[in-house]
Amino acid sequence: MRRIIISLITASALGLASWYTLNPAPATSQVAAVLRKLVKAPPNLPDQPDEWRGRIDYGKLDQQFAALTRRSEMAGLAVAIVEDGELRFVHSYGVVDRSTDVPVTNNTVFRWASVSKTVAGTLAASMASEGAVDLNKPVSSWHGSLRLPDGAESRISFAQLLAQQTGLTKNAYDERLEDGQDPRVIRASLAEAPLQCTPGTCHTYQNVAFDTASEILAKAGKRSYPDLVSERFFLPLGMTSANYGMAGLTGAKDWARPHSGSSVRTLKESYWRVPAAAGVESNIVDFSRWLQATMGERPDVLPASTLRLAQAPRVNTARIYGGELRQANSDTHYGLGWRSFTYDGRQFVGHSGAVDGYRATLIFEPATRTGVVAIWNSNWGTPFRIPFAVFDSYHQRTDSRWLELKD
Repeated sequence: MRRIIISLITASALGLASWYTLNPAPATSQVAAVLRKLVKAPPNLPDQPDEWRGRIDYGKLDQQFAALTRRSEMAGLAVAIVEDGELRFVHSYGVVDRSTDVPVTNNTVFRWASVSKTVAGTLAASMASEGAVDLNKPVSSWHGSLRLPDGAESRISFAQLLAQQTGLTKNAYDERLEDGQDPRVIRASLAEAPLQCTPGTCHTYQNVAFDTASEILAKAGKRSYPDLVSERFFLPLGMTSANYGMAGLTGAKDWARPHSGSSVRTLKESYWRVPAAAGVESNIVDFSRWLQATMGERPDVLPASTLRLAQAPRVNTARIYGGELRQANSDTHYGLGWRSFTYDGRQFVGHSGAVDGYRATLIFEPATRTGVVAIWNSNWGTPFRIPFAVFDSYHQRTDSRWLELKD
């Protein structure tokens, strides 16, 4: 009976969202906030050791995750694992604030940082499948704020923008964003920025330029970008903690403070002002729901055709991460806000991200329908190894050493 009631509430909420979609939205729509209160999901989480069952050695990983958060470089950590398409593990470690020692819970909200790009790329693919946007039209067709050297915005397509093929030097003018400048002003000034290659011919990672997607999608959807995402993805998926903006984080009852070592960092608005590039926050449970949906486990919200369009490799990239992780991956590509690569002879899809005081990663193996999401509130990069340790466990590798830390 509980499932039936929840389904009816969700259907009513989606009907309301559809009504709003067909009508002009007010400047600050309240529909997402209303629906967030309506849509509730049943508490059925594998968050206790006796519920961790599968090929993966969850007991060993649990000990390793706990050891990570005892390090001086760490504060808190939350991890969820999907095995063979099913959520098999959700657990949290450490503290939201090292000055208070309040523990992280499965309800603690963290920032996704650049994993937010997967949302933008998937939304673009979804709207393209419906005919609401044409991925092959030049970026300039939407009369947004982006300007590129020699007017290249009139030559690169929306798809090339989402595949990070603007030609600009890596992370062009991010420092201006961090200094508090308006992203629209910065995008206009990119006309004078240095190029790494001819626009459209190589991959060069961006934040400010990539966020042109929020302008294009909002214009095509006739409502704000955050409202589009909430109504089309977060709410249908039951992601009630997922949100955009600093207030979405600090307004949560339980949120992780940013850390660098033992120091609590000061929050800055900067990367929230480029929502398509780095604007999402949520708890680990909702992060796992996004993982499952983008793995193909929620075709009612994200059909396989949409996911193929979003995640298909479009341009070669340099290897990802650094150090040992960099040496371990190969055949790296970028799609519409999605990365793909080979590890241990197997194909993986996902994205990782970093903003000051927070890190996040989402990686899955399509062939086995197994994936990992992890979020933590520190600047330490070692937890980026977590997915690789999980996949090694799934594939029964006995030589895996990713989480064996040295003093």
